[in-house]
Amino acid sequence: MRPFFIFATLITILFFLSLIKSIKSLQEEELYQDEQESDRVYNLPGQPKSPSLSHFSGYITVNRENGRALFYWFFEAQSEPSKRPLLLWLNGGPGCSSIGYGAAVELGPLRVKRHGTGLEFNKYAWNKEANLLFLESPIGVGFSYTNTPSDLNKLEDGFVAEDAYSFLLNWFRMFPQYQAQDFYISGESYAGHYVPQLAELVYDRNKDRKNYPYINLKGFIVGNPETDDYYDSKGLVEYAWSHTVVSDRAYRLVNKVCDFRLFNWTHECSNAMNMVFDQYKDIDIYNIYAPKCNLAQASSSTYETNAKRSFLRKLRMYSGYDPCFSNYAEEYFNKPDVQKSLHAHVGGKINGTWQVCNDSILNAYNFTVSSVLPIYSKLIKAGLRIWVYRWQGSSNWDKILCGISGPPPQVSVAALVSQQPGWWEVCGVPRADHGNSQRSRPFGASQHACRGPCAHQHLFDGPTAPQTQVISPCSQLYAFSFFLDRMHLYMC
Repeated sequence: MRPFFIFATLITILFFLSLIKSIKSLQEEELYQDEQESDRVYNLPGQPKSPSLSHFSGYITVNRENGRALFYWFFEAQSEPSKRPLLLWLNGGPGCSSIGYGAAVELGPLRVKRHGTGLEFNKYAWNKEANLLFLESPIGVGFSYTNTPSDLNKLEDGFVAEDAYSFLLNWFRMFPQYQAQDFYISGESYAGHYVPQLAELVYDRNKDRKNYPYINLKGFIVGNPETDDYYDSKGLVEYAWSHTVVSDRAYRLVNKVCDFRLFNWTHECSNAMNMVFDQYKDIDIYNIYAPKCNLAQASSSTYETNAKRSFLRKLRMYSGYDPCFSNYAEEYFNKPDVQKSLHAHVGGKINGTWQVCNDSILNAYNFTVSSVLPIYSKLIKAGLRIWVYRWQGSSNWDKILCGISGPPPQVSVAALVSQQPGWWEVCGVPRADHGNSQRSRPFGASQHACRGPCAHQHLFDGPTAPQTQVISPCSQLYAFSFFLDRMHLYMC
């Protein structure tokens, strides 16, 4: 009887342990469900009644000791969110809001109407294909904040990446149902630094399963990214000259006195570059063919002339945008009922006002990284999928991308050329062959951007210039779908 008694006792113990574990699991599930529901957005002022959207917003603490918290706005995919990938979106600046730009103007499902009177549904929103997570980063941007003012003096790429990584870990604890889903990081402008640096941090820590939870990172997307100081600076000058924004004299002077390989420009170079900046006082540096906004700007200057290389730190804007959209966004997101619905509190506001861009973050930011190309080389070799899209003249990607790693890099490059309001043109089709390079399809994430070391040059001129096709906002959604290998056909 004794062996039977021991066996029965063990079975009973295992049963109770299993029961305790189940109860604990149920309690944890109820806890995170309660936390999720507390961040669910109901009755957002001005939101269209249809179609229905499931979205959440609020704060995730990234450092309890200093009281740092980042604000997010999350939209579940419009269909089958449990089967769709998760996309994190970051805007650049540094100092510009992913809520005010990415979510409310560009790819989110709710766009702010003129004069901030309400919201309208974006039928080409990327949450048709993925769950969208917009993050206001770093601290001091939008509603994100710190209770320790000295934190704002520490802002640099590594600091920002660590906070964003901490955000992800804590957000996944709150939304564990997305932990195992395919994950992509995306953004534009100075997020050309944020995105690959965060991707590298996730990739490295995924190797240490004992100390860090695994994040199912599959790749990243960057649009008009700041990537390498030399090429970005040179590209801006070349664009200004080739589009007759500056004179031949100014162009020759910049080329004579500026060495953009230097991290700190000489006094002569700064003076020469100010001649370039001065030409943009009366036109929009982001779209030289668009009108400027005549409304009084509530925040964020169009460009800076004195901050070191700050012209590169500003958000790249799309062709065809309303030049006053930032005013409309600020009118909307500063409404008390909107902030209440989004769970945004006063502690997360800058000087009592939500701003699309906070120039004090730009001016205080410590620029310590001149190039993220080594990260591209590392992550390409690791097998991550990368999509780079740019507008003509935004940087010299056609000259630098294919030389950063050995074959075969999994990179897609689409060059976007503004043509008329609301439209893009895509250059770079398979038969556009330059030397030993092979261009990928504009949206062909599964295709190789090049075979071995190569340099794409003169893509837009000469008898072998590639054919082009017009790409609408609908086609941009199609491009994103293609990158995810879903290949849905949108009737554009």
